[in-house]
Amino acid sequence: MTVSQADLAAVAEQLGREPRGVVEISYYAPDGTPGVVKTHPRLDDGTPFPTLYYLTDPRLTSEASRLEVAHVMKWMQARLQDSAELQADYQAAHEHFLAERNKMEDLGTDFSGGGMPDRVKCLHVLIAYALAEGPERVRFGTEAVALAAEHAGLRGTAIPQDWPTLADLGIDINQFDFTHAEVKGEPKGEVD
Repeated sequence: MTVSQADLAAVAEQLGREPRGVVEISYYAPDGTPGVVKTHPRLDDGTPFPTLYYLTDPRLTSEASRLEVAHVMKWMQARLQDSAELQADYQAAHEHFLAERNKMEDLGTDFSGGGMPDRVKCLHVLIAYALAEGPERVRFGTEAVALAAEHAGLRGTAIPQDWPTLADLGIDINQFDFTHAEVKGEPKGEVD
């Protein structure tokens, strides 16, 4: 697994710092921009880094933050507690995440990311995981990507055109309050 210098430079620009532990670009946006990197479970200095997939595209990281502010995680967490089917999906996603990471190095922990398998605590991780592995791997990641595609208009640019839609997933975007979901440093879109 080799990452080109051009891709590493693009990721460094996205992050505003040199990327660490990158072993591959796991997802390119439809416009060719790197969007997700796979990272080694241990950084060069020996520090454990259990986050297998790391979201790098600023369009996606900003939208993940907006979704978190709009309480999407709370909505997912409530559904997780009430659904054996979602619990099984999330557990399977957790186990797959650990297996993939352990192929590179076993950190001796069952911590995966995003709160798996019993909590929903980071949409950045779930979006990265879903984009890297595809829409069939982790339901909550698939839903978060679909929300980002529709709320931010990212379908076809940062998110694949053929990603499942909110209608496909049975989600009504109007149930979320994006009123206070601006990202620091971005215009709020208000007109005087």
